[in-house]
Amino acid sequence: MGLFGHPGRWEGVIACPLTPYDAAGDVDGERYAQQVEFLIASGVPALCAPMHVGESLNLSFAERELLATLTVRAARGRVPVVVHVSCPGTGHTVRLARHAQSAGADAVIATASYHWDLGEEATARHFEALVTAVDVPVIGYSPPPTAGTPLPAELITRLARRHGNFLGLKEASNHMATFGAATRAAGAARPDFSVLGGIEYLLPQRSLGGAGAFSICAPVAPRLVMALWQAARDSDQQRARELQARMTRLLALLVPRYPAGVKAAVAIMGRAMGDVRLPLTPLTAAQTHRLAAALEQEGITASEPHGWDAAANGAPGHLPAAGTARTDAQHGEGLGP
Repeated sequence: MGLFGHPGRWEGVIACPLTPYDAAGDVDGERYAQQVEFLIASGVPALCAPMHVGESLNLSFAERELLATLTVRAARGRVPVVVHVSCPGTGHTVRLARHAQSAGADAVIATASYHWDLGEEATARHFEALVTAVDVPVIGYSPPPTAGTPLPAELITRLARRHGNFLGLKEASNHMATFGAATRAAGAARPDFSVLGGIEYLLPQRSLGGAGAFSICAPVAPRLVMALWQAARDSDQQRARELQARMTRLLALLVPRYPAGVKAAVAIMGRAMGDVRLPLTPLTAAQTHRLAAALEQEGITASEPHGWDAAANGAPGHLPAAGTARTDAQHGEGLGP
């Protein structure tokens, strides 16, 4: 039995909500619940919070536990909830995982410990401590080499064969040879194991045996995300190629100042959730203006919901004024860093 009690391998898109802040800089629980409602109404089949796009690294333990609880409560059993529990220390990871399980989460996801240069044996012990500490399914998270310790295919095979609740992998290298090796290793270990992409390169991921992807774009463009997934899942190659090209262009707009660009984009779409926390910095007014123009040019503002009603029509592009106190000289030119 696969993820979320699915008979066989679970497949789909797991949307990653952003973390909204109020005027005082605290987590805005009401706005967060509104976002979860929007995503579920948009048709996403699962949620994961707080991921890095949700600024997990900038949140306290109490805030991460709060968001786990808020996500479960807001979802109300309508879609599975995965809670992100990565930390530098194994004990901290286990603490967050146990809280997530007690809050009613359907699964947890974790990387190897941050910062430390761990070998395969130490990484295996980290994950074995996690999977034996909880009963809910565990999803391993293999980041790009620049962001942490990747999980080699041999380790995925070892964990999947030894532990019945190690049921999934977020393979986020965005390197297709690495992704393909992970899907082959996981499939050989157990057919109900789900290998999901880190972001929405769904067409190539699907062609290599992927079960879907985590989604950072769903808060911005849920219709595009779901249409691409459906076309890739149904092997509608022509439509999937067209939609993947649109998604790739959207990712090119949002990833360079990730996650600040995603927060700016949702504000442009009428779903503002506050600025990012330091050490992240928000886009400047000029960068936001260029992003709004690019989203309009790509048809995102016209084709996606504007505001919190998932059934609403898109809005004509409205470009914010370019001049404010935050200048490009202070924060850098362009949409990128």
